[in-house]
Amino acid sequence: MKILIIGNLGYIGPCVTHRFRTSFPQAELIGFDIGYYAQSLSATNYLPEVELDHQVFGDVRKFPESLLENVDAVVNLAAISNDPMGNEYEQITMAVNYAAAVRLAELCKINKVRNYVFASSCSIYGSASESPKNESDALNPLTAYARSKVAAEQALEPLADENFNVTCLRFATACGFSNRLRLDLVLNDFAAGAMANHLIDILSDGSPWRPMINTKDMARAIEWGIQRPHEIARPFLAVNTGSNEWNNQIRPLAEAVAQQIPGTTVSLNLAAPADKRSYQINFDLFKQLAPDYQPEWDLKHTIQELKEGLETLDFHDVNFRQSPFVRIYALTRLREQGLLNDNLEWTRLAS
Repeated sequence: MKILIIGNLGYIGPCVTHRFRTSFPQAELIGFDIGYYAQSLSATNYLPEVELDHQVFGDVRKFPESLLENVDAVVNLAAISNDPMGNEYEQITMAVNYAAAVRLAELCKINKVRNYVFASSCSIYGSASESPKNESDALNPLTAYARSKVAAEQALEPLADENFNVTCLRFATACGFSNRLRLDLVLNDFAAGAMANHLIDILSDGSPWRPMINTKDMARAIEWGIQRPHEIARPFLAVNTGSNEWNNQIRPLAEAVAQQIPGTTVSLNLAAPADKRSYQINFDLFKQLAPDYQPEWDLKHTIQELKEGLETLDFHDVNFRQSPFVRIYALTRLREQGLLNDNLEWTRLAS
């Protein structure tokens, strides 16, 4: 088996790489990434990419078709990956998350790749807290990031056929430790705040809903996706990926972190405008289709994992939101150093 992982140098990529190397020890694993966050290493004394057979650097917007020769499965993790970056780089978000994702799938089909897995998001449901949303419910994307995922899914669907499986995994919000850490995700941010200064500062009243999923369980779902026969569901599948037990409101998430990191205070902003990005998700279809790949991590153990990982880093950075572990800050620093241009392309020149 030959597997290509696009966007492997991000937060999820190391978990996917390790999972694939463990599950498919004889497979040829290739990584392709632009390298924005290659420096965001955490608690590891080796590069996660040593588990790959090849690492290729490049821009998914200019993907080289030659890399698809004899590839059996492609996993597309490449994305401008959160709302602040989507707001700052809206056109680039659409170019990477939508246009490049669709072009990549078209090239996969031409080159007879059997399985294409696209990392989508439950955020496409938008404001949907009144009841858990399933795959047939209306989409209500509220941000550039969510709109890009909707556009990609809609364009990917007609490409799928009996020879080309397309699986869009609508992931819950990622959380947990990784060899390339992110601290701009809600649970990770709470754990970092608790570890750094014993304060979790919530910018809302704490009522919005967020489903969550550990990075290791995301990797398990992706493993299922690259092997899914088209007889399971159909050649095109968009499926909510997570577990019903992990639908949480923001305040209880913070309180769960504070319980495991004693001395932590939770601060709410009761005067903040209502956060419309609130949604509960129904994950029954994923449970039905992938019973052997259901999430194994729960909230308690994920918080413990984050705590132990941050302790290993001797983490005390009260200004962690201005660190390489926060995506928009990392990009801003690269641009200030003259390493990236306004289109987020490498200039190869330091200022």
